[in-house]
Amino acid sequence: MDTNILMIVLTVIPILIIGGFLGIVFDRRQRTKKLQQKFGPEYDHALQELGNKQEAEKELTARIDHVKALEIHPISEEDANLFTSKWQTIQAEFVDDPLNAVQEADQLIGEVMTAKGYPVKDFEQQAADISVDYPALLTDYRGLHLIAVMERDETVSTEEMRQAMIHGRNLFEKLMQQDAYDEHMDEHDEHEEIEEMENSR
Repeated sequence: MDTNILMIVLTVIPILIIGGFLGIVFDRRQRTKKLQQKFGPEYDHALQELGNKQEAEKELTARIDHVKALEIHPISEEDANLFTSKWQTIQAEFVDDPLNAVQEADQLIGEVMTAKGYPVKDFEQQAADISVDYPALLTDYRGLHLIAVMERDETVSTEEMRQAMIHGRNLFEKLMQQDAYDEHMDEHDEHEEIEEMENSR
């Protein structure tokens, strides 16, 4: 082989290797940034729960894939009226029995999710799905559910239950909105972009 050609090959190959490595690093950082922006505090929660970045990002990406495959749809007008009436009744009951009201609110949110097309198997699955479309509301939803599963002899203040109801109402109203469905559909392109970064690793 000609000496000049050999020198060119020996020069170009390391550059290509380094360039490829830097590209992978850049893609991973971009993927991490997008997941952090999308999930907010839930990114840190997943990192703490799973112990390392790779597993946390794998879990969050799996959540996106799961929700993307669901047939989420707007709530019918009939169901919307029924759910709104139920929520108003629950709020009125809070004065006399706050813990029962919180428990009913938690159950109603599950019913609304079912009506929209989310598979409500257990709370952890509900929370995972909520984290994809409504990440800013997930921490408060966990707080509501934590109180809802308490026994009556456990200590929880009326103010804590009132705050839980307020947080529950925020999620309830968001689930009921038509624009929430539109946001879910608009995010599909973002989900695909994160998936592409995952596949490029």
